Amino acid sequence: MAVFRVYVEKKSEFAVKARHLKEDLYHALNLSINKVRIINRYDVEGTTKEKFQAAIPHIFSEPPVDKIHTKLPITKDFLLAVEYLPGQYDQRGDSAAQCFQLYHQGDRPIVKTATIYLFSGQLTTEDKEKLTNYLINPIEAREASLTHPKTLKDDYGVIEAVPQLENFLELNVLDLKIFLQTYSLAMDLEDLKVCQQYFLDEARIPNLAEIRILDTYWSDHCRHTTFSTNLIKVEIEDELIEKSYRKYLKLRDNKKPKTLMDLGTIGAKYLKSIGKMTDLDESEEINACSVNVKVNIDGVPTDYLFMFKNETHNHPTEVEPYGGAATCLGGAIRDPLSGRSYVYQAMRVTGSGDPSSPTLPGKLPQRKITTSAANGFSSYGNQIGLATGLVEEIYHPGFVAKRMEVGAVLGAVPKSNVVRTEPKDGDIVVLIGGRTGRDGCGGATGSSKSHSQDSLTTCSAEVQKGNPTEERKLQRLFRNPDFTKLIKRCNDFGAGGVSVAVGELAPSLSINLDAIPKKYIGLNGIELAISESQERMAVVIAKESLTNLLKFAEEENVEATEIAKVTDDGYLRMYWQGEELVSLKRSFLDSNGASRKTRVHIPKYKGEFPRKNSWTAQLSDLNICSQKGLGEQFDSTIGAGTVLMPYGGKQQLTPIQAMAARFPVLEGTTDTCSVFAYSFDPYTSSVNPYLGAYTSVLHSIAKVVAGGGTINKCWLSFQEYFPKLGNDPLRWGLPMASLLGAFEAQIALGIGAIGGKDSMSGSYEDLDVPPTLISFAASVGDYKSITSPEFKEVGNKVIYITPEKNDDGLFNEESLKTTFEYIEDIRDRGVAKAIYALGKGGISEAVAKMSFGNRIGFNFIQEMCEKQLFASDYGSFLIEVNNGCHGIADTIGEVIGETISEYEIRVNEQIISLDELETTWKNRLNPIFPTDHKAAEKMLPIKSYKTKNIFKASSKTPRPKALVPVFPGTNCEYDTARALTQAGAEADIFILKNLTPTSLAESILQLERKILESQMIVLPGGFSGGDEPDGSAKLIAAFFRNPRLEAAVMELLYRKDGLMCGICNGFQALLKLGLVPYGKILEQDDDSPTLAMNLSGKHQSSLVRTKVISNNSPWLMDFKPGDIYTVAISHGEGRFTAPDSLINHMSNKGQIATIYVDDQGIPSSSFPFNPNGSTSGIEGILSPDGRIYGRMAHSERFLTDVYKNIPGEKRMDIFTNGVKYFL
Repeated sequence: MAVFRVYVEKKSEFAVKARHLKEDLYHALNLSINKVRIINRYDVEGTTKEKFQAAIPHIFSEPPVDKIHTKLPITKDFLLAVEYLPGQYDQRGDSAAQCFQLYHQGDRPIVKTATIYLFSGQLTTEDKEKLTNYLINPIEAREASLTHPKTLKDDYGVIEAVPQLENFLELNVLDLKIFLQTYSLAMDLEDLKVCQQYFLDEARIPNLAEIRILDTYWSDHCRHTTFSTNLIKVEIEDELIEKSYRKYLKLRDNKKPKTLMDLGTIGAKYLKSIGKMTDLDESEEINACSVNVKVNIDGVPTDYLFMFKNETHNHPTEVEPYGGAATCLGGAIRDPLSGRSYVYQAMRVTGSGDPSSPTLPGKLPQRKITTSAANGFSSYGNQIGLATGLVEEIYHPGFVAKRMEVGAVLGAVPKSNVVRTEPKDGDIVVLIGGRTGRDGCGGATGSSKSHSQDSLTTCSAEVQKGNPTEERKLQRLFRNPDFTKLIKRCNDFGAGGVSVAVGELAPSLSINLDAIPKKYIGLNGIELAISESQERMAVVIAKESLTNLLKFAEEENVEATEIAKVTDDGYLRMYWQGEELVSLKRSFLDSNGASRKTRVHIPKYKGEFPRKNSWTAQLSDLNICSQKGLGEQFDSTIGAGTVLMPYGGKQQLTPIQAMAARFPVLEGTTDTCSVFAYSFDPYTSSVNPYLGAYTSVLHSIAKVVAGGGTINKCWLSFQEYFPKLGNDPLRWGLPMASLLGAFEAQIALGIGAIGGKDSMSGSYEDLDVPPTLISFAASVGDYKSITSPEFKEVGNKVIYITPEKNDDGLFNEESLKTTFEYIEDIRDRGVAKAIYALGKGGISEAVAKMSFGNRIGFNFIQEMCEKQLFASDYGSFLIEVNNGCHGIADTIGEVIGETISEYEIRVNEQIISLDELETTWKNRLNPIFPTDHKAAEKMLPIKSYKTKNIFKASSKTPRPKALVPVFPGTNCEYDTARALTQAGAEADIFILKNLTPTSLAESILQLERKILESQMIVLPGGFSGGDEPDGSAKLIAAFFRNPRLEAAVMELLYRKDGLMCGICNGFQALLKLGLVPYGKILEQDDDSPTLAMNLSGKHQSSLVRTKVISNNSPWLMDFKPGDIYTVAISHGEGRFTAPDSLINHMSNKGQIATIYVDDQGIPSSSFPFNPNGSTSGIEGILSPDGRIYGRMAHSERFLTDVYKNIPGEKRMDIFTNGVKYFL
């Protein structure tokens, strides 16, 4: 069939990406370019010319913001066309194809995209080469041809046969070394010798698939080779570390070899043996830390499993930052998901070199890595609908060697939803979720190898590609208890693909590789076995449960395929093209290859811990300065469970130290919260890994206590990241010293590490990452105990509390526990108003950050020396207490100051301007993650409109039915349905199914029927189609343009007197359809209102103040014009724009419902009050009769006491008004 092509370019006033790219190129490459243009190219095959032309203004472009080109503009500018490599996931192309299918209700065409850049200016050949290298990462993309293709169908050629290794059994040592190099294996020579001996004993010749699978199973990533190495001789020169080592030797089982794994896990084992840590959930299956907790639901204690997991994607993010960081989060989510838990909150902790540092040969620029990785992680989390509660990047020169990308997630599930039984002969394995491609082949082994300057061009297949829309479907499916109770055992497709994910489910398995759903043809048996394509889960079920499982999967628009059978012969067997490809004894697979041993030497660590000596130096330190510009691009409010926003106070400037969220319950309400924190200081750890890890553990727990958790219900998980150790005893001393320090802290507080993840590949040529042990601490508590660090009131005393130390420099165990228990006591009694766990920047960092949030100053009432102010002070606390309560400090702490109304710090007879410190604190990273975004260009006056109308439906309905459609990418349906239910409506969630043309046709008929049965339609927020192709909500709008659905919507609105509302992505759909402001479905033209990309050029998440301007709507009838609410926003395209004449008309008619205002309630053009640059600050608008309401702010994200650290009226209950209209 013919291939049709169109070029789409943003009109100049909407070319935000092009403007930001120009700025980025100036900062990153020092290139002064006159102008940058970005043009999206779409190639489409599998449709008619008429259908293609009809789709241009609805799918490939948006008339108000885009220009259409049938040919590339003729220009002398430097032109660079970029496309994804074959086989890489192109979300824009996939979303365009889905939109096309929905719009025309037929087969899905092939859509391929490319991005064309045009640069005008005096560019040299070297400049052009710089641009090409900066914009094309060979891991994922290539320069695209400008010629018109004859077909878009990929020719994958003949599927390669898997070679038999005919001479493998006869290879000598030299030949085996060559074999390792030839096939780029991660295993070493000793492992390969073990493989050779196994097949000699089996008396058969292996094939390459079997060697690849063994290489994957035995990689350091999968079997923790380094941590399992026998430590045959340990020499320690440091007396303090030697003391901890002797303590470890007394506790360990002498029958087992000494290993780093034994040292890393012995703390929890010991504590459990003496009667502590009795709440652990232990089973053969668990892929995440899991504990038993009680969750109070409507006052009734309910058994829940609380899960948490930290995951690292250092190597993938280093070579392909966007995809590597995105799949870091995706992989972290699927681990607790395999435990049937719903993942509800995430934390991101990363390590980078200075983003402004020079680029090393063979490396991507640090700036490119850090910004692209942030975009990847945030995009995945934002799309899947996961609240990211805390985002921090740690800077150290060692992370230039290799980036650190860590995602940690929290999940929970009613215990009754989880059934775990042993798989038995005859059970089957079902693959659920995404299809398999070449992406991620060799990911496990790739993460285990050393890397060099060639890695950027040789590791493309090792980086997985994420599809968050697919993962969202899996989350919904696994939240269904009827589905989860069918599962005997579950595993996610992480490292190793089918070979590991399925291979670990049972001791004996027969896997049919031909049954695995594929993204495209051409995959051979090895690729099918080890591909790490994302968003896939493997479950073991009884054969008779298959029918029900397939039904549940179909209801969630998810593919499910039987791919394996459980057997009882002790072998892992795989079949491909009808023949046996792999036959490996389980006992051999589980042997983990050759045993290893090494010597360890820990020297007496010397060196000064670095310290700043002034307030400005302290606040501009890369690891202390503001990272709000980074954090605000992560959605922190979805789920309506966030108790602490990432930045608190009226100014939203004081960073939290621990994230806190309500447990996710589908029915009822809960006051039970999780509290989660981390700690790691690379500079302390570089000087002394033992003390670095010791303080990591203590500080993570201190943050949890400060935030609302308790040491009586607290659990740890570690993330280790070290250089390649080789055979150097001194390098082996780095992780051992760190683990001994962490062990000492665990025993001191009686809190053990019940999970962890090690990555031992942090070297690049002669550069090493700092010795890294991140401690993650998880706890539970009551939301009333949740406390934030910003100063609350003027006139309160501030006390300093620190535990006593022993002569060896470590904290006294009893004093440490007493201090933490004391903090919990005054916090829970309401005496403590703000608590800060001191860390790297000591008292000076704490005072400044506690002041920023509410612009409250501080007066030191005693002399403070330089060390007291600026030295790190792990384990200590600053506490703001109610005026009159400071006497409590007499027994355990001291009053060091008081809060004052002047925005300044008074110390040692000096007055330091907090305005100046705040500017210093903000400016350090502003060139990388800016917060000084462009203001709205137009601020037309908007009239206040108070109606006298009484809004009542023509027929009463005691419990109106509210239809909540779910499209691929929708993620706010739970919040929306809960808000509607609490308001008195009957919420009906309907999931669109589009896996086949038949299922799509059935969905149209079902949705039509449901619309006609409902009284209101509420379009929830999300990222339908991933906000692609290059525009939000096109998928929803394309669907509702179906004649049957258009007629049903008009029937509901104008014959049944119904209501319609769209929030965020739903608002975007209403605008594209014309339902607001016109009240009917219309074609868009150049003058149609729309929502364009934020002027910041990125996603924005925060709380904003919105003022009601008009109550001319059933949704707003109980509000008064002038009412102001503090409401969550989270969007990338929220900038309302329309012709002046239309805005004036809407203002006169009372159709402008809500606007963004500043602290004084005045409409604002400036960021952060106007978060997207909307014209006139417009946030929400109405149809002419007010029965259709669209807005950007998330009214549904409200529960009592959410966002405790930000003041304001947060309940803007439009839903109760909507229900009241029908009563």
